[in-house]
Amino acid sequence: MGTGSWLHWAILLVVVILIFGTKKLGNVGSDLGKAVKGFKDGIKGEEDKAASAASAPSAAPAQVADKSTIDVEAKEKSKQ
Repeated sequence: MGTGSWLHWAILLVVVILIFGTKKLGNVGSDLGKAVKGFKDGIKGEEDKAASAASAPSAAPAQVADKSTIDVEAKEKSKQ
């Protein structure tokens, strides 16, 4: 049986397209690409942090590049 013939994969592809539609599959592909790019940037950033920490241990922490992140402090709700 193994991986199957090319006809098997073609039929499977047609069924997946019929179920999910091309727009949904395009969005999934786009989201997956963004996730992989973000993961690579994160790994690269960690390597850069490790290299800079080794060369300058007293360096100030870097600012967050993503301006959409909001830093808040959570407060406990008092029971009355």
